[in-house]
Formats: sequence, structure tokens, C-alpha cells
Amino acid sequence: MIFHVLTLFPEMVIQGLSPSVIGRAWEKKVISLDAVDIRDYTTDRHRKVDDYPYGGGAGMLMQAQPVYDAHRAVTGGKKIRTIYVTPQGTPFTQAKAQELAAEDELVFLCGHYEGIDERVLEEIVTDYISIGDYVLTGGELPAMVMIDAIARLIPGVLGNDFSAEEESFYNDLLEYPQYSRPEEWHGKKVPQVLLSGNHQKVTQWRLEQARQRTAERRPDLYEKYQEKQLLIRKLARHKRNNIHLVESLTRGCAEVLYSDIMLAGHSAEEHTAAEIYSAEGKRIAAESVLLYDRSCKTCMALAADMASGEAIAERLPADTELIIVSEPYLKELLKQRGYKVLGSYIQVLYTRKEALPVKHREICRLTMEHYPYVCRWYCNDGKCGPGIDDAYVRERIQAGAMYGAFIEGSQVGFVGIHSEGSLGMLFVEESFRGQGIASSLEAYAVNRMLEKGWTPYGHISAGNTASVKLQEKLGFYRAEKNYWWLEKTLANSTLIC
Repeated sequence: MIFHVLTLFPEMVIQGLSPSVIGRAWEKKVISLDAVDIRDYTTDRHRKVDDYPYGGGAGMLMQAQPVYDAHRAVTGGKKIRTIYVTPQGTPFTQAKAQELAAEDELVFLCGHYEGIDERVLEEIVTDYISIGDYVLTGGELPAMVMIDAIARLIPGVLGNDFSAEEESFYNDLLEYPQYSRPEEWHGKKVPQVLLSGNHQKVTQWRLEQARQRTAERRPDLYEKYQEKQLLIRKLARHKRNNIHLVESLTRGCAEVLYSDIMLAGHSAEEHTAAEIYSAEGKRIAAESVLLYDRSCKTCMALAADMASGEAIAERLPADTELIIVSEPYLKELLKQRGYKVLGSYIQVLYTRKEALPVKHREICRLTMEHYPYVCRWYCNDGKCGPGIDDAYVRERIQAGAMYGAFIEGSQVGFVGIHSEGSLGMLFVEESFRGQGIASSLEAYAVNRMLEKGWTPYGHISAGNTASVKLQEKLGFYRAEKNYWWLEKTLANSTLIC
């Protein structure tokens, strides 16, 4: 990720972001920071970039041409998402940070004085974003706030793989209370459960504390959390068929764009009810849902009937690149709207909580050192699945989501976890097949998913009987439905989900 900051005070940005985790990520070249002085692009010999506003008024205004020239120098004419930090913009949230973290480059434009000439904003700005309803002397501090929030979501920036998943606002809950040594301070003791060594009890305690804290401090956020939990419970009644939806919600990856339950408009107290009914007294069974994962521009849809399918199709985000559906009529409806079927798939899931045995011992997480090997076998020999390319493989490795099998130090295969959450990318060189390496690779990945509290699931190409047999051998169950992946190719866009 490259962050470009157009500013009158580049040293302020550099000094503000250099220390701590973000600075270390910059030093390691995990991210890049480019602070550009707008004054370098003025034609005024005194490096002046401001002038009086037409129509009068207090203060000065930044001129259009220096800003435009600085932007052109940074982008080279490419279309790069450009953010103008302004109190007039949409509020910056964790969801927005996750969305922006999926970009390869971002440009932040920092205003000063009374702002910037409207004409250049109209030409170069794609997003107007605010960090709050107050006014600062310049845009540098808001830009640094956003860069910090975005950068820490990029694979490799945080040392702990779980860090970004355990903090405030993850999955619509505030973070649970944290404690360190000593065990007792000012008469206050660390909760006994945290000293027990029982990881399951610790996890449950933290979840309850996060719920309680969110309900007390952010009732608006807790309402959203309750709505999502209700939807998860309803979908989980048909877990084999809906596991991809359930996991996307429980892992905090997806936002709900459409749901028959949420359309019913029930209060928070009613969300705990065993059954939910519409105003007409009809039981609602969560049979129509549209989820969207902004990080990989993937939609997952479930439609009870054609009318619901039409409603879902109308709500698909414009930048959607992959859609996963299980109803034939929804598939046909999307085909009529320009989407192309990539393939038919069988869904499998592993519902047990105990780890699988891993017989092959030489398995570890892959690093960029192994990137050429994976690309050689998976992307350059016609074996890539839909939406897989070299860039996608790089992203998955950097995310710590790929594992490799080795024999005497030489790699012979790999497996991965896709960006939308499914298990896949399984490969073993032909000369090493029949030795149980594929089973061990998949078991290893399953165990990593179980450690995170996930339910492992995958999509297998229809007709791949060997893979289906492998899943059944490992204890996976098959869904009752068939699934289709559809894509709509966007201009200047490469599908990498």
C-alpha cells in the first residue's frame, strides 16, 4: 500500500507517522509513505499557494493549479482514489478503513486556510471524509488518523495476526477490558478467569465483557450487533447450506445490505425472541439475505423467491466483482443483468471442534520466499481458480493465509484460505501424491481456522470427485444445495477474490 499525502507541511506528516508500528512497517517496506509539498508545484517565486476568495470573506483560499499539478505528479494520470479530508465529508469509520485498506494506493489531500478552490476538488477528489464534527487548522492530523487506522489492517503491519480482529469496533463490539501485572493494584484484582489458563473460558468471558461494554457505552452499535446475531441464528438453522453466510458474518467480514428479518423492523428487545414475525403475522425465516465483503468486493446472496431476488439484484454494489448464489432463478436473473457464471460448486463444512491429526510433519506458514513456487504451480500452468492471479497469491501469503508442505526442505505443495473465508488452493506435486500430504495440508489449515474459532468450509468444483472424497475422509459434510460463482468484469479491474 502506498499512501500519498498532498500537504503544505510534509515534515509534520513524516514526523507524526514515523514512530511506533506504522513507522516500522514503513521501514520494512510493508507500506510506503510519500509526503508531497504542494508548494513545490507553484509558479510563484515566493512559493505562494493561496489567494483571496472571489466574493469576499475572511481568510485565504488554496489555489487550484498547484494542487492539481501536485496531484498529477503523484498519480501520473492514473485513477487513484483521492481523499479530501473535510468536516463536510462522510464520517470515517472502521468499515471505511477496511474498505480503503483494499486499495493499492491512496492520495490524501490536506487543506489549509479557508479550504481549496472548488474547481480542483471537482476534478481530482473521489471521497470527502471527515473524522468528526469539528474544525482543525489543517488536514494533516485527520489524514494521519486515517492512515494509521488503514495501515494497521494491511497484512504484515501488525505483529500479532489476531490484533486487528480483537480491538474496538471489530464485528460491531467494543474491545473487552485488558489487564497486566501486577495481579492486584490499588486493591483491584485481575479477574480470576484470566489467570485460569482455560482459553475457552477466557474467550467466553471476553465476549461477554465486550457485549456488556458495548451495550453501556455504545447502544447504537449494540443494536447493530444484536441485529446481526439474530440473522446469524436464523441462518445457522440450515448450517450446511448457509455456512458461507454465517462465517462471513461471525468473522466480521461482511456487512448486511438486505435481509428479510431486518426489513421487519424489530426492536432490540425482540431480537432475542425464538421466532420473528412480520407485521402480518408471518414467520420470518431469514430466507433472503445479501451480504457484501468490501475487502474483496464479494457478495453472497440468498433469495426466497424471484421478488426477493429482484430486490437483491437492485442492491448489488456497483463495484461487485464476485457473487455467490445457490438458487437457480437468482443465477438466471443475474445472468440477465450481465453477470457470467464462473462455475458450479459443492459446499462442504467441518462442524467438529477437535483438531484433525496432521501426519506429515513438515508443514509451515508460507512467506514471500515461497511466492514464485506457488505462482509457478497454481497460476502459470492453467490451474488457477476463478479470480486467482499472481497479485492474489501475493496478498494471501502476506496475510499469513497460505501453508506449504516440504520434504527434506523442498516444497512439494500448498493450501490456502481464500479472502472471502473458504478453504482452498490445495495443490500437491504429482510425484508426491498418494502419500497423505494433501490430507495433512488441509488438516493443518483446518486446525489453524479452528484456533481462531472459525468453522472451516470450502467450495469444490462440481465434478471434482477426488476432492469431495478427501473432504469426506477428513470429516467434512456436504451441503444439500449447489452453488454458483458469478462475475461481472469491471473496466480497469482485475478480479482477485
